[in-house]
Amino acid sequence: MSDATSQGADTPLAVTTVTSAPAAATGHGHGSGNLTKLAFGAIGVVFGDIGTSPIYAFRETFVGPHPLAIDELHILGVVSLIFWSMTLVVALQYVTVLMRADNKGQGGSLALVALISGHIRKSRYSGLVVLLGVFATSLFYGDSMITPAVSVLSAVEGLTVVQTSLAPFVMPIALVLLVCLFVIQKSGTAKVGAFFAPVMVLYFSVLAILGIYHLVQLPHVLVALNPWYAIQFFLTDKVLGFLALGSVVLAVTGAEALYADMGHFGRSPLRVSWFAFVMPCLLINYFGQAAMILGLDDDMAAQAMRNPFFNLAPDHLRLPLVILATCATFIASQAVISGAFSITHQAMQLGFIPRLSTRHTSEHEVGQIYIPFVNWALMIGVIALVLVFQNSSNLASAYGIAVTGAMLIDTCLMSVLVLVLWRWKWWLAAPVILTFFVVDGGYFAANATKIPDGGWFPLMIGGIAFTLLTTWNKGRRLMRQRMTEAALPLNVFAKSAHGSATRVPGTAIFMASSSAGVPSALLHNIKHNKVLHERVVVLTVEVQDVPYVEPTERYEVQELGQGFFRMSLRYGFMEETDVPAALAHNQLCGGPFEMMKTSFFLSRQTLVPSDKPGMAIWREKLFAWMMRNAASAMVFFRLPTNRVVELGSQLEI
Repeated sequence: MSDATSQGADTPLAVTTVTSAPAAATGHGHGSGNLTKLAFGAIGVVFGDIGTSPIYAFRETFVGPHPLAIDELHILGVVSLIFWSMTLVVALQYVTVLMRADNKGQGGSLALVALISGHIRKSRYSGLVVLLGVFATSLFYGDSMITPAVSVLSAVEGLTVVQTSLAPFVMPIALVLLVCLFVIQKSGTAKVGAFFAPVMVLYFSVLAILGIYHLVQLPHVLVALNPWYAIQFFLTDKVLGFLALGSVVLAVTGAEALYADMGHFGRSPLRVSWFAFVMPCLLINYFGQAAMILGLDDDMAAQAMRNPFFNLAPDHLRLPLVILATCATFIASQAVISGAFSITHQAMQLGFIPRLSTRHTSEHEVGQIYIPFVNWALMIGVIALVLVFQNSSNLASAYGIAVTGAMLIDTCLMSVLVLVLWRWKWWLAAPVILTFFVVDGGYFAANATKIPDGGWFPLMIGGIAFTLLTTWNKGRRLMRQRMTEAALPLNVFAKSAHGSATRVPGTAIFMASSSAGVPSALLHNIKHNKVLHERVVVLTVEVQDVPYVEPTERYEVQELGQGFFRMSLRYGFMEETDVPAALAHNQLCGGPFEMMKTSFFLSRQTLVPSDKPGMAIWREKLFAWMMRNAASAMVFFRLPTNRVVELGSQLEI
């Protein structure tokens, strides 16, 4: 992001950096919001992923790839690990520390990288910081495939606790639910979202009630709040204790979503929801599962451990619990898919992904978008996962490596943040950074042992996404360099073209990927048509390294004389680039723009072989393929379809 990069083959989109004032404490647009209402809404949207972890996290620690003995030592050790993991990773690292690092109210890896890169642009480490953020984003795509698969499948598997004969129906039901989940995406989540919060509040309340029921019968399990029980577990079973971390981390999956979704609700509402409601409910349920297992004899405990979450409920309430848990996993999956749309939109705006067809599903909420390509690609991946791995236990082996990888990257970025931006004293920064590196590094190392058992899948998806993102970014940078090398200054062109071409009524807007030089479409137009409109505007759309741009900073206009103007439109990476809407409010170029008297000229470059390619041949071919399949700039910028003229040219990179 430290280099200006355009968005597509003919897209006049550049990425630049601005340094802005600190955002309000509660995030963008939430400073004066109703705290209680926002906190309630956040429960339905943000906490679904981590909220559904009790369905499988405690179970997988004992019956996963590295089974543990079902005895008091291991049960208390595991539940102590879960408590301290949730406290250190979620409550301290993400909710307390990282949520202070907002980019005009927005959170997430890309927003954090954009925030940091503006301060270390000239540093030799700036490129590494950007690559780390891009890799974290790439890992998210693997996570967004596994989360719906493991969550929905684990909930539907609860049917086998109700009636063992229902086992053959688990996979078909899960597949139908997952297909329905992706099919409804095109309708948007505005209406469905109204039911999310009440359902999730009910779900978390049930978690707490079931946990309390068993805790009352065996309150002794609360001694596991003492970290000594986790330490004792490690001292007794060193290898198994380390391997158990690979399953314990399932209890904190979704922590990164709290940070990424900060812009939707604000910092304070998320903290209130987490500390006052979500975290207590989750911990009570985990301790309740431990109390239930400890209260059973060996044979019954082994039987109950196959699905301890659903065994918390009495027989006559298990089916309603399965239905409620399935609804909760459906909502959690919906949130992850929406997050994939959002992060893809950010990556497009920041120049790492080519234009993709994007539909806005709400007239009121800018963030509610639908990207068909991402939706169907995720659906294919999720269905393939379910068919290949067959059950949630096998999927749990694939789950975690992407999450812990992203957490470890966030820790690296946080280190830069506290040392470079916040300038903490070394005696304060060192223990904080070291603690998080030890914790997150331990989780990642433990999950690395699961790579042969399925962890390879999210790494493969992340590797593919990382290759695509970096190839597009480098290819666009090379294209811009080549175009700049042969660029003719616009002021020189304006003087020479004025007397050599016929002027015709109307306005011509030539979209340019660079704020310097003459766009190729303008050169081709005067070469072949030998006419110029009365008003000629060379327009560049710049996406800043901030989520939102103030209206007063939206426009920059330079009058060059002879009816020529150069205009820059600035947007944040969370905003929609609607060019006609922006022009409708602009009168800086000699008067208002009338769309019926305005023509838009776009340049489309075709790559040709180069004697000295700027990147490997296979990457050049991949970049050319991405260019051919990028969505139309006309659609991306919402240009009127009957006012667009497209002119092609060839370019070597």
